[in-house]
Amino acid sequence: MTAGVPRTFLLPCGGTGGHLSPGIALAEGLAERGHRSVLLISQKKVDTRLSAKYPELRFAPIPGTPFGLKPAVLARFLVSQTKGFFAGLRLVRTERPAAIVGFGGFTTASIILAGVLRGVPVALHEANRVPGKSVRHLARFARRIFLPPAVALPGCAADKLLFSGLPVRREIARRPRDEAVKSLGLDPAFRVLVVFGGSQGATPLNAWAQAAAPGLAAKGIQLACVSGMGKGQAEFTDFDVPGAGGPRLRAVTIPFCDDVASLLSAADLVVARAGAGSLAELARIGTPSVLIPFPQSADDHQRANAAYFEAQGGGLVLEQTRIGELTELAISLLGDPVRLAGFRDGLARLNEAASLEFIIDDLERNLVAQPKRRSA
Repeated sequence: MTAGVPRTFLLPCGGTGGHLSPGIALAEGLAERGHRSVLLISQKKVDTRLSAKYPELRFAPIPGTPFGLKPAVLARFLVSQTKGFFAGLRLVRTERPAAIVGFGGFTTASIILAGVLRGVPVALHEANRVPGKSVRHLARFARRIFLPPAVALPGCAADKLLFSGLPVRREIARRPRDEAVKSLGLDPAFRVLVVFGGSQGATPLNAWAQAAAPGLAAKGIQLACVSGMGKGQAEFTDFDVPGAGGPRLRAVTIPFCDDVASLLSAADLVVARAGAGSLAELARIGTPSVLIPFPQSADDHQRANAAYFEAQGGGLVLEQTRIGELTELAISLLGDPVRLAGFRDGLARLNEAASLEFIIDDLERNLVAQPKRRSA
């Protein structure tokens, strides 16, 4: 392939915001180079909601359900993957893609296998510091695998591997703080703590936020909590601040946030899970955080993500078993501008802004430029 020749890419990336967001970022970057993409997503509400923001991109639902060992879950998985495989064959036949780029998750495997059967070049992107099942099992079929810096994939040929950060959507960019705070219905004159459990929310973080809101308000701290779709309704609670003699402080709960850039720009500190997508967005916006890894994440990947993030100076890690210490820790950090400035320096180092262009350059030069061949 020569530079400037438009091609079509299939991007299986549905199931969670952490898979879909980088797929959208890649589709945006490919479109800027004149290419066309079809983003293959699940039928989950989070995919439907997020994809609706991008009418200029093309999305197609693909059958798929998460893997599990319980008989009923496994049966659904096998049936949906079979349907996804045949849907993938039809897509490959009609779209004639130059390449398939998978981002992991349960929508990936069936499309990758369909593409391999038709001789379509395959690339995989792994965002987490512990490669997931999809990437580990499909690596043999891929010509290129993009991994986070210093992450290994045992048994995989070294010439397949490139180290790259997570592509971040164009809209994820720093906003003026006062404007961002006002967009949440909060007062820019007071500090803001954001609780963000990812696109699907986090019940323990939501419970902590509800319990901690009065104590935080007493210290002059406003709270904004993204509870997750299906985990409550939007709520606004105002608190009297003893001796303040001024405006009441507000705690805001919303089930879903369509404007992550403003949410993170409004925050002086974020309490978050440690999914790779959230961490990349925190680094891009430059917002310090306390990370509470999800204890049941597959292969404990969130703990690995968080440990690396902390080691690079982007924030602190607090285990969920110690969430009772979070209120005191948050108040302490919000009262320590020097320490927060140090975290922002670490976030600048973690922000891999060139990742998107790096990935597209490699796809154009080294993947779709090669003649098609069948993988072993």
